[in-house]
Amino acid sequence: MGLHDRFGALARVLRGGDEGTRAMRAFAMITLAPVVLLLAGLAIGGWGAVLAFGFISPAVLLLDRFAARAAPHVPGADEFPAADGLSALLAMVHLGLLPLMVWALAGGIELSIGARVALFAGLGLWIGQVSNSNAHELIHRQDRWLRGLGVAVYASVGYGHHASAHRLVHHRFVATADDPNTAQRGESFYAFARRAWPAEFVAGRQMETQLRARVKRGPHPYAVYLGGAALAAVLAMVLGGFRGLVIWAGLAAWAQVQLLLSDYVQHYGLLRARLPNGKPEPVGPGHSWDAPHWASSALMLNAPRHADHHAHPGRAYPALDLPDGGLRLPYSLPVMATLALVPPLWFRLMDRRLPPAPPPLLRL
Repeated sequence: MGLHDRFGALARVLRGGDEGTRAMRAFAMITLAPVVLLLAGLAIGGWGAVLAFGFISPAVLLLDRFAARAAPHVPGADEFPAADGLSALLAMVHLGLLPLMVWALAGGIELSIGARVALFAGLGLWIGQVSNSNAHELIHRQDRWLRGLGVAVYASVGYGHHASAHRLVHHRFVATADDPNTAQRGESFYAFARRAWPAEFVAGRQMETQLRARVKRGPHPYAVYLGGAALAAVLAMVLGGFRGLVIWAGLAAWAQVQLLLSDYVQHYGLLRARLPNGKPEPVGPGHSWDAPHWASSALMLNAPRHADHHAHPGRAYPALDLPDGGLRLPYSLPVMATLALVPPLWFRLMDRRLPPAPPPLLRL
């Protein structure tokens, strides 16, 4: 199914009135509303910029806290063209919005210092919570055009290698010492980030190189990732000079930090036991931290339903559920990511919730 057909499926679903329609409306409204506010902030500055930042942070947190409803869920939606349509739309919006905002923030539009700060913060949060989650969805799709859009989004913020490392390394070795993106017990986020970023880059490259030794076709994916990042940096320079490059680099770094925070929070301290054959036990609900909060889940395309994603990596985000017996974060994923920036608070909150360490060998 082509992108045109997926956009058509999205439009038809949004006009309907069944359960799937209501879920897709929730996803579309909460992920696209910040974009409307960001564009309004560019046009009018002032309060428009503040609202753009306020929606994606305080407003979503308040909805998580006080709105008594479940996160969008469409049972049996593994094949859900409307979901792919919204993902493709969000990716295209990202690829247009990022250079536009770099140009504007670098001086293309006259804005007050406060408006620039608010717009930078609002865009940074939208990229970190919406675009990162959406790119994560897209790199798991079988359609090569959708997967290419996910790679383009990651590459535009200098993190293209995550498209390889996440699929080929993280999903295979999650909750083991062989996964760079699984945080160890007692490891602070800052130690994790210093270790995980380069280790993820190297591990993903090694896996892709091994695959290419068997099947050689097209350029090495890492050439695409690095080339995409270089293209984004050059475009920022063209649009805003050195100031544009600094703004892009700041947004890219913030997006990467938020992605690392998600990995840190969602797998902190969890390990799979080893079977007698030396292999790790199968991935289950006890190897990811989930969050049930509806507004942030909708904003992040159900990324906080992480255990179900690991059990079914190809499952469309509207179909992800909260498995019985899974581990639950005490607060929403964005709140927990913020707390992870203060290690003493994080350890005090999470270490007592960790399950007992698995035995060296699990007898079946």
